[in-house]
Amino acid sequence: MTTDSLSAVTLAISGAAYIVAALLFILSLAGLSKHETARGGLTYGIAGMVIAMGATFGLVIRGADQLGIILLLGAVAIGAAVGLWRAAKVEMTGMPQFIALLHSFVGLAAVLIGWSGFLDSAHTSSDLVGIHRGEVFVGIFIGGVTFTGSIVAFLKLSARIKSAPLVLPGRNALNVGALVVFIALTAWFVITPSTWWVVAVTALALLLGWHLVASIGGGDMPVVVSMLNSYSGWAAAASGFLLNNDLLIVTGALVGSSGAYLSFIMCKAMNRSFISVIAGGFGIAAPTQGSEETGEHHEITAEETARLLADAKSVIITPGFGMAVAQAQYPVAELARSLRERGVDVRFGIHPVAGRLPGHMNVLLAEAKVPYDIVLEMDEVNDDFPETSVVLVIGANDTVNPSAAEDPSSPIAGMPVLKVWEAEEVIVFKRSMASGYAGVQNPLFFRDNTRMLFGDAKERVEEIVHALSGARVS
Repeated sequence: MTTDSLSAVTLAISGAAYIVAALLFILSLAGLSKHETARGGLTYGIAGMVIAMGATFGLVIRGADQLGIILLLGAVAIGAAVGLWRAAKVEMTGMPQFIALLHSFVGLAAVLIGWSGFLDSAHTSSDLVGIHRGEVFVGIFIGGVTFTGSIVAFLKLSARIKSAPLVLPGRNALNVGALVVFIALTAWFVITPSTWWVVAVTALALLLGWHLVASIGGGDMPVVVSMLNSYSGWAAAASGFLLNNDLLIVTGALVGSSGAYLSFIMCKAMNRSFISVIAGGFGIAAPTQGSEETGEHHEITAEETARLLADAKSVIITPGFGMAVAQAQYPVAELARSLRERGVDVRFGIHPVAGRLPGHMNVLLAEAKVPYDIVLEMDEVNDDFPETSVVLVIGANDTVNPSAAEDPSSPIAGMPVLKVWEAEEVIVFKRSMASGYAGVQNPLFFRDNTRMLFGDAKERVEEIVHALSGARVS
């Protein structure tokens, strides 16, 4: 077989492999949309990535020398080792910031690929040179915004910097001005290419990404992580055009579109404008309520809570990020099992942005073997609170704040929340009376039907389970 025919066969096999990988990625997204099929969806995604990497490696070997192959293998080995190490070490509570950090790598890769495409533009056909230059600029711009934006999100989520929004004078004008400058630079670069234009757009993108996310408050970080996921997908798609890689284009488009749609759903859940999210235009108002107490709270003990639960007909548990921090999902699952064995109707109410990552609470509960059929979304459970005997608020705060529904002046006014205060009794598990991640005080804590159970959530739930199984609860 001649060299040309061998190359043609390699290209054909790689093209077929890319199609199979793309189909597996689509099946992966479909599987991950439901609890029952999530494990299969993950398997499809892994299989698709293995096939994609194998096909790409085959293409690279076809035209690379020995040194290039060694460098490629070394890069893959180092990346795999670091990825496995970090993935094995990260706690579930650290998953939001870990994912934000991973997005930054995608953005950085897009920037480097853009620069590589610019430096290697001499091999571009004269008929396509203008399009190629546009691809370079778009890839660098999206990648730069994703890179620094993800770094800021990582720093905020990991509490390495303050979660409060950065409010610069004329912040919206700065964002719009940056986009106008980007368009102007792109036009100039296409007409008269220069290294300085590439340097300028790189710096502009890095600064804009930093400002967009720094201008958003910590309470809105779940939406930010979702949007950064979308940005990373579009950055990958832009890199696919530069590398002439169809699979990278398809995969990037899948990630970008699915991330954007998820962000749209979350914006709706938080009563936010989708356009404002893209423009970094929300989260600018500093909370006006602060962390001051607005009344007298009432405390309860674990033993008293156990007696209350033993007499209840129905219980709804609304978890939040505090449950993840306390790693209380396992005793919470045990508590749910114990109550169900007593004939109590137990369900979980999950707010769309509970925690700091979409689906965070669902994963924690699934990890603790909580049955899928009793884990309900906010819209499925919100009308049932008036007929509920007891609600357990475990580590949630902003997502159960009545100010969102009752106080138009509240920074979270209009945000759909779990209406837990409509239940007969509400037990709130907290370490202290501090405000939530959004920095807004919660009037729920001072309601007549609310009792505060202070301390570590895991320890308090374990005490309740022990009390329920003992002779102290009749």
